[in-house]
Amino acid sequence: MAETKKQAEEAATNDQGEKLVSIRLPLTRENQKDVFVRVNTRTWLIKRGVTVQVPECVVEVLNNSESAILEAIEYQQKVQK
Repeated sequence: MAETKKQAEEAATNDQGEKLVSIRLPLTRENQKDVFVRVNTRTWLIKRGVTVQVPECVVEVLNNSESAILEAIEYQQKVQK
């Protein structure tokens, strides 16, 4: 039985056995720079507007970064009131 493209992407792993996830960072007028991510000694430079496959740990770092930014914005708004 042939695998669909989605199944192949879901089953994708890198040479270190980590599950790979497809992501696409939004390209906006304000944010056009590539995004640098470091996990321990490994680094990635992710181009905005392009779908790429990265290990799950990279997605976790990006999610944590976004959460920290949201917390900072909420705090700043609270202090200004």
